[in-house]
Amino acid sequence: MRGRVKPNPSFIAFIDLESRVRPNHPLRRIKSIADAALKEMDAELTLVYSATGRASIPPEQLLKAIVLQVLYGIRSERQLVERIDDSMVFRWFLDMSIEQEMWVPTVYTHNRDRLLSTAIAKRFLTKIVEQARAKGLVSADHFSVDGTLLQAWASTKSLEVIPAEDQDKSDPPPDPPQSGDTQVQSENPPKGKDVIRDFKGQKFSNATHRSRTDPDARLARKSNAAPAKPSYLANAMIENRNGLVVEGEVRRAAGDGGETGAALAMLDRIEGDHQVTLGADKGYDSEKFIEELGHLAATPHVARNATAHRRSFVPDEIAAQPGYAVSIRFRKRIEQVFGWIKQAGCMRQVKIRGKKAVNALFLFALSAYNLVRMNNLLAAKG
Repeated sequence: MRGRVKPNPSFIAFIDLESRVRPNHPLRRIKSIADAALKEMDAELTLVYSATGRASIPPEQLLKAIVLQVLYGIRSERQLVERIDDSMVFRWFLDMSIEQEMWVPTVYTHNRDRLLSTAIAKRFLTKIVEQARAKGLVSADHFSVDGTLLQAWASTKSLEVIPAEDQDKSDPPPDPPQSGDTQVQSENPPKGKDVIRDFKGQKFSNATHRSRTDPDARLARKSNAAPAKPSYLANAMIENRNGLVVEGEVRRAAGDGGETGAALAMLDRIEGDHQVTLGADKGYDSEKFIEELGHLAATPHVARNATAHRRSFVPDEIAAQPGYAVSIRFRKRIEQVFGWIKQAGCMRQVKIRGKKAVNALFLFALSAYNLVRMNNLLAAKG
């Protein structure tokens, strides 16, 4: 029998959001893990706010909204607010009632920026990793590291010449040119609206130019065939058992220690003083890095970069071990992390400015990746 549209639908309905989310929905387990992590962060979140004044948007909702934005690849805060307003599943995930008035996008952004700090983002990632460790999903002995470029929310047209008196203070030691050997110099560089940003036929570098819209960004490129763009260097460390991220940080794309400096810093933050292995690609095969790994009780399972004119600094006895070949194979899992964050999480180009905010957003994206990965692993276990 054909159904007919009722001309006068009911204006009153009682809806249980819990019943509108199917039992096997992937957000169910993700919500459980995220809520458990946020519950343990209650004291830290309380310290961010004043004890007086009007109540703000609950920080738990703000942080889970960031997770939703990364999980579903939502490109802007305005689109995120619209999706939450329209979706009962999103409202259920954020513990919002169906009749609760939705946030104004600018109000949401203002409140969210308060929580975009490295301390809160790192704490959230740590709490998720602790749950994964309690479930036996994390290795404590074998890790891999790598780095990737995230394009900044700035273009080369925003570059300005650094005043001559400030060039020596910008990034000691000076960064090598990224787009050629010749550098633009100016005795009295203009500022603000008077800047002429026509760089046709000119060469610019991190030593002489800086972005006006995002001063923390640095010019970098993936290869000699690619153009240099204002970027950040995002680094991550995974454990080799299931490829879950245990550490991460964002650095300036040049003049800030690079990938090897970030790898040593992340390894130093890993708890424990027992011997571990660290896998990495050929770019990490340097004498200084291999030597520093020895000081941190880490066995270098780094891909050997040996040519006819260059020797590898990975000892032969380490490269001959069976575990070395396993680490070299498993280290490629970290590329899945970067690929997911850039493609699914829409972070190929970050849409916020400043190193601190980009670092916090990157850590939240790593947390979102872990939530998806843990959901899949636990679902496979049954």
